[in-house]
Amino acid sequence: MKKTLLTFFVIFLVMQFIRVEQSDTAIIKDQEIKAPLEVYSILESSCFDCHSNKAEWPWYSQIAPASWVISSHVNSGRDALNFSIWETYTQEEKQEELKAIYRTVYTVMPLPSYIWLHPEADLTKEQRSLIRKWTGVRK
Repeated sequence: MKKTLLTFFVIFLVMQFIRVEQSDTAIIKDQEIKAPLEVYSILESSCFDCHSNKAEWPWYSQIAPASWVISSHVNSGRDALNFSIWETYTQEEKQEELKAIYRTVYTVMPLPSYIWLHPEADLTKEQRSLIRKWTGVRK
């Protein structure tokens, strides 16, 4: 039993040396999404950690293997949609992103795993409706 625990502890220590990049690039105000304050506030509190260059990196995001999972989620989120570079998207890209926001705000976003650690980010039905209305997407 002691040998098994020691083995796990050594593996855990070695994992800490496998670092992943956790960075936020500079914010250029002219490139950020422009939205009414009420909508912007919702996006900021529920979406920006994964979908902007303004991620909050909590203490546990520095400890492997959590660091690997969180970095992967942030990188995937930014690849899918980055509100910090919204104005660099073409009109067609913006329309596609708004359609995606319309669909996912009621189905999968924010991710349940994110809400588990950040319950304040869970969207109410009213907030989801407000975001959908803001997208301008018609069924």
